[in-house]
Amino acid sequence: MKIGIIGAGATGMAAAWDLVRAGHEVTLFEAGSEIGGLAAGFKDAGWEWALEKFYHHWFETDTDVLKLIEEMGKTEQVMFPRPKTSYWLNGKIVRSEMTPQSVLFALPLSLIAKFRLAFGGALLKYVLRDWRTMEKITAVRWIKQVMGQEAFARLWQPLLIGKFSDRYEKVNMAWLWARIKTRSVRLGIYQGGFQAFLNDLGAAITQKGASIHLNSPVERISVADGKPALTVKGETYTFDRVLSTTSPGLMLKMSEGLRETPYGQQAAALESIGAVCVVYALSQSLLTDGTYWLSLPATHVDKSKNPFPFLALVEHTNWMDKARYNGDILVYAGDYAPSDHEYFTLSDDELAARFAAVLPKFNPQFSPQWIRKTWVWRAPYAQPVPEVNHSEKIPDVKTPLPGVYWASMSHVYPWDRGTNYAVQMGREVAAKMIAP
Repeated sequence: MKIGIIGAGATGMAAAWDLVRAGHEVTLFEAGSEIGGLAAGFKDAGWEWALEKFYHHWFETDTDVLKLIEEMGKTEQVMFPRPKTSYWLNGKIVRSEMTPQSVLFALPLSLIAKFRLAFGGALLKYVLRDWRTMEKITAVRWIKQVMGQEAFARLWQPLLIGKFSDRYEKVNMAWLWARIKTRSVRLGIYQGGFQAFLNDLGAAITQKGASIHLNSPVERISVADGKPALTVKGETYTFDRVLSTTSPGLMLKMSEGLRETPYGQQAAALESIGAVCVVYALSQSLLTDGTYWLSLPATHVDKSKNPFPFLALVEHTNWMDKARYNGDILVYAGDYAPSDHEYFTLSDDELAARFAAVLPKFNPQFSPQWIRKTWVWRAPYAQPVPEVNHSEKIPDVKTPLPGVYWASMSHVYPWDRGTNYAVQMGREVAAKMIAP
């Protein structure tokens, strides 16, 4: 079959990997100037490795992407060092890996709260398996009932507010269960950065016959003589099957007649929020205790009333050797925000300055002179908002348009968005596209 794929991110390329190996003719259309989607990276002059625009890592339990890498013959390119991850609590950095030692000794909670927190964590990690039961209750309610009000108020509520802003009370427990269930203390990366993995995957599928067209946004999905067709740069191409890996909004915008269908209305009802990341290249280390990931508290859904204007401070070079980046100390200041938030309209300089203004709280020695360069990255569609009984609200990957399939970040539920589950989704939908 002739198969067209919209998007050369992890989902589209994983689908293409299986489709070309099954003997089909595959063409990918990517709107951007590089492959990779939200996992794509960038390089500054003198850097040996690429750096991700939005901080990223794999877990040792990410079996789908690791299996794909094994099939590519690139397993030796993956490394799993163990970084230090922490919370900011009471003005201090407290190590946060959910081990008995960190829960019972490091966290500033009462003894009862510590034991309830440890008990709840063990339930989620080792005992509970049925996510469909957990999606019937909100994360807020479950945490309060099992882990207690103190652990909720001190740890979980600030994290949920930081992630989902004013929608945090809607999020179901299956989402939180999935995040805890699959996490490992060792975090993985591909030699050369995730862009190197994406480039190798792109090369692998093109070597097998697929073609990738960059700077080629699809303008329209239509049906011609009962077959799906894609319009790109004014030219229309007909296929036997089409896979779209775009956001719900873009899928509805480009698909002829889809919005008016019950399927389209279901897709339009899906909620999501965006993400912003400011990356600083510094001359000196900011988190001198060696912390890689520092989760920051959000005490209010109004970001202007929070102690920090972002939710995560990530010193990448406390995980990866700065020598790979020409000696730069690389720090992310990242946040999630609705797509209509001012973070999406402020200039790059304004956003970078706002975030940089709080950096002395983490290191009193910090000076703006440390900043060699900054980059600002924004994605309006970065995190679906999974509400109670969310599985009933997700449209099927097979759309009512003949031969058209849709696999988005919203479809990986209950798992969290990321390259592992993007790969899983791509391969699953590819199998459905060519099934008899």
